[in-house]
Amino acid sequence: MNRALPLSLKVPAVAAAFLIVVSVFISQQVLARLETIQSEHLRTLATVHLDGLTSALSDAVLREDVWEAFAILDRSRQGMKGVKALETVVANTEGRVIAASDPKALSTGATIPTDYRRVIDNPERFLMDEASARAFARRDIVYNGQVIGTVLAKLDIAALLADRMRVLTALVATNAVLTLIAVVVAWLTVRRMMRPVDVLTGHLEDSASPTHEPIADAEIKRAGSEFRRLFRAYNAMVAGLDERDQLERKIAEEERLASLGRLASSMAHEINNPLGGIFNALDTLKHHGDRPEVQLKSLSLIERGLKGIRDVVRSTLMTWQVNRESRPLEIQDFEDLRILAGPDSRHRDLELDWDVQLDGTADIPASEVRQIVLNLLLNACRASETGGRVTLRVRLSETGLVVEVIDEGPGMPDYAVRTLVDFAAAPSPFASGHGLGLWTTRRLVDELGGNVGVDTSADGTRVTVFLPQTTSKERRDAA
Repeated sequence: MNRALPLSLKVPAVAAAFLIVVSVFISQQVLARLETIQSEHLRTLATVHLDGLTSALSDAVLREDVWEAFAILDRSRQGMKGVKALETVVANTEGRVIAASDPKALSTGATIPTDYRRVIDNPERFLMDEASARAFARRDIVYNGQVIGTVLAKLDIAALLADRMRVLTALVATNAVLTLIAVVVAWLTVRRMMRPVDVLTGHLEDSASPTHEPIADAEIKRAGSEFRRLFRAYNAMVAGLDERDQLERKIAEEERLASLGRLASSMAHEINNPLGGIFNALDTLKHHGDRPEVQLKSLSLIERGLKGIRDVVRSTLMTWQVNRESRPLEIQDFEDLRILAGPDSRHRDLELDWDVQLDGTADIPASEVRQIVLNLLLNACRASETGGRVTLRVRLSETGLVVEVIDEGPGMPDYAVRTLVDFAAAPSPFASGHGLGLWTTRRLVDELGGNVGVDTSADGTRVTVFLPQTTSKERRDAA
């Protein structure tokens, strides 16, 4: 999984990489300069040494006086300072050894060793071989403008290379310490700079919870001027969100009460009809109660009337009870909705087509679903023409509950469609003066994690609501 590094690590990493590149460049420049200085210094010492030897050896080489040449080489070794000569060889123009500082290794008349060939062929007459820690120098012995011989020297440069290694070690150690210090300082600086961002991020992550926590004044005081403005703006936003949430709750409660008021008149009619029959039955019993057939018929009428009143009252309480326990949805909930939607449908002489396919229970809060479906049914009844049809279709799939409410009205207005489908772009129910029921419906659907689709035309409207099934634990966690 490809995950980006946090900024608190990116900046120190970039700083470390930059310092490493700079330190490598500086180290290379320092070592190159040191190598040049050492090489020039060694070349100068070798030049001075060999120039003195060639001046002293010219007569001995001209006379081919081997012993004098040996004596001169011995004296030059004793007086040599600043450089260690491992071997000095005096040769004639034919490449034969006249004398050497170590006569046992190179006897007179021997051929010049092959390791001197590179410096003999080198036009600069000086060569350093770091692999063997040796340097080679050459000077021609000239007499009256003619080369009569050559002086070759093998020098030990191990001390110079050791100095160079010590410098390299010191550079690496110094750069490593400086890089480590820079990384720590960069990390601490970025952590300090990122603290306000972490505070704001934590509050934004918690903004999905029902309560919004503002940033404390102590955090605002500790932050820089830029973040103080940002924190104050966030607190102002939190205050606005809290005010909006309170207003939404108030709107929902007012809509509940308004809907209950609208239903109250319908429920009064539903209760009044069986009450009239009950009173008639009671009056009949008063005058003809001695007859058994009259008693049975009147009691049966009273029982049916009371059952009807019970169903109406129970359905109303189940839907509009304020303090209710969350319970799974069952098919009886939709039968209760048929009773609640009955007065509006009969008032307009509408046919209610009920197609509910629900076996057992669905793990969806029943009270919210009842309110959603009832709002849509009442809206469909009000939108339908007299003598039309309102259809309710309910089916439960593996993923959730699908509810369809279909009417044969003239079509849903644009503001109502936007309220259900595009909640963010919907007009305010306060500014428009209508749409509170649909606004509440969409809010409940959002709380349950569902979605709404609307298909409307001049021949009618189909509203489709999808509500996912959630476990009781998930509902408790969400709450």
